[in-house]
Amino acid sequence: MTQSKATDASTALQVQKKKVKLRRRVKAKKPDFQRQESWRYKRVKRRWRRPRGLDSKMRLKVKGWPKAVNISYRGPKEARFLHPSGYKEILVYNVSQIEGSDPGSQAIRIAHTVGAKKRLEIISRARERGLRVLNPHEVKRMKEEEVEKVEALEEKEEISEAEGEEVMDEENSNDASR
Repeated sequence: MTQSKATDASTALQVQKKKVKLRRRVKAKKPDFQRQESWRYKRVKRRWRRPRGLDSKMRLKVKGWPKAVNISYRGPKEARFLHPSGYKEILVYNVSQIEGSDPGSQAIRIAHTVGAKKRLEIISRARERGLRVLNPHEVKRMKEEEVEKVEALEEKEEISEAEGEEVMDEENSNDASR
């Protein structure tokens, strides 16, 4: 049964990779959209801006002028939201969000707001489940010794807080008995 699940996952991934290939082929036929008059003036950058002028030839779609961005140039629906590797991306903020993901067709991307400690936990849990992590390079790897030190400090803080509460309780009970 596990072998059939593995083959199903691999075939699903192959199908998704074919969709990504289709997206690449469609994108290759798209024109290179550029801002109007960007070829004429140095101060006008090439990045796309919609032509809005009253007499704009690009807005009027005059023959011989560059193509403007249009809904008809959109990529194939099946390939949208797929990573170039073929996996569907899932944005993860904590370890509990990994649980419902499928290792065969989904990959996780750790949110940029996640700290180093939780990031390490997420990566280790993802490896246990066989999930692919798309951005592990952003992890500033803490040495295991440093992680142990941090955990030891947290335990000490919890113990000292508990002792502090006990001392406060004793003082309050002494005050009440007087």
